[in-house]
Amino acid sequence: MPGEQEAPRPVDPTRPIAEQLGLTPASEVARAALNRAKAAAQARGVRPGQPGVRGSRGRVPVDDRRSGARRDRRDPTLLGETLQRMATERGWSTELSVAAVTARWREVVGDQVADHCVPETFDGGVLVVRTDSTTWATNLRLLVPELLRRLEMELGADVVTEVRVLGPSGPSWAKGPRRVAGRGPRDTYG
Repeated sequence: MPGEQEAPRPVDPTRPIAEQLGLTPASEVARAALNRAKAAAQARGVRPGQPGVRGSRGRVPVDDRRSGARRDRRDPTLLGETLQRMATERGWSTELSVAAVTARWREVVGDQVADHCVPETFDGGVLVVRTDSTTWATNLRLLVPELLRRLEMELGADVVTEVRVLGPSGPSWAKGPRRVAGRGPRDTYG
């Protein structure tokens, strides 16, 4: 009759549900998809195992897709190489070399000297070194020729042309932007 609904089919617990519903098995679906892909490739003229030729919409031709054993323009550039090139192009090589030596100051001058002096600035070939006592300032002034030789070995010729040795800086009694020139606090503590 036209208004009646179809009675539900009885479920057979021995058969898979997909089979009872009349669905295509998964193995057949995969095989059908593979056969469609093979047919489409054959229609385009591509054989299995052969590298495909890409179209002109921004794709790479077959010969340029593969990389060889040697470096070429398509290989990624190492970060160190990029930074080295940039430092050379911008003229930072000297400053970076001096910074590397000041970071390794203890290795360059030795433990005893490094315990009593530190490099402060480098500008225009002049390295300024600050000592912690006037005795060490005098001692380091005597060692300047040896220090220049070591710096030349580390950095190359004519990078550091002069070493200025400064003694310890004393406390400043000047306070504020205005001050009066004078003798200072001479006998204040005695």
